[in-house]
Amino acid sequence: MKCPYCGKDKDKVIDSRVSGKGKSIRRRRECLKCKRRFTTYEHVEEIPLMVIKKDGRREPFDRNKIIAGVIKACEKRPISIDKLEDMADKIEQHLQKNFEKEVKTKDIGELVMKKLAELDEIAYVRFASVYRQFKDINQFMKELRQLLGREGF
Repeated sequence: MKCPYCGKDKDKVIDSRVSGKGKSIRRRRECLKCKRRFTTYEHVEEIPLMVIKKDGRREPFDRNKIIAGVIKACEKRPISIDKLEDMADKIEQHLQKNFEKEVKTKDIGELVMKKLAELDEIAYVRFASVYRQFKDINQFMKELRQLLGREGF
């Protein structure tokens, strides 16, 4: 590590601490040449997860899009924003763990629907009606029958 003051690359670490919710390490260093102290941060380099859209375009994953969609589905439901953010965190962790570089929007949508079904059946049906683009009442009824057939509903 080069000293930001004198440019020499000889230093010693004086203190190391976990920072940023465990995602980085903060290090206090002292230059062995000029004796000045400086701080560095070390973190894991993350490769952004790319989302493959229905038309084949690719764009970086954005958890805010998940939150925006589930907020609409949960409108006027007794679900706190903390629960929705927690759900988005779990979805993002699942995607990072199970998809190395790319994920299809279909996989994200199905995961969101699964998590919403566990959280609130009304929000689930609202989200499903938009996500699955129901064309008529028969498609809507089919989804409701499947929902009612699941254990726990």
